[in-house]
Amino acid sequence: QVQLVESGGGLVQPGGSLRLSCTASGSILSIYTMGWYRQAPEKPREFVARIRFGGSTNYADSAKGRFIISRDNAKNTVYLQMNSLTPEDTAVYYCNVGARTEYWGQGIQVTVSS
Repeated sequence: QVQLVESGGGLVQPGGSLRLSCTASGSILSIYTMGWYRQAPEKPREFVARIRFGGSTNYADSAKGRFIISRDNAKNTVYLQMNSLTPEDTAVYYCNVGARTEYWGQGIQVTVSS
């Protein structure tokens, strides 16, 4: 009954920007954290960024200074503004929601290429 809908991915040139969105719907009563992970081909999934109920944030070293995570609690939506993208950012990005249990989105492709 819980669904995470991701949007905003696609193809972008190096140095460009994208904004990912993830909206949670269904029977989630309380969302403690929302965040993003990513997985490049033949590589393990890795943490990118997260934001907690109180607003505190964490970023992977690769994201610091380039990515900004934000949220709209009323809409159960998390955003990831990605700037100064490089080919190394190419991956499938997965929305992650931490409530009483953990939920994952289907993943959305981000490709950074000229």
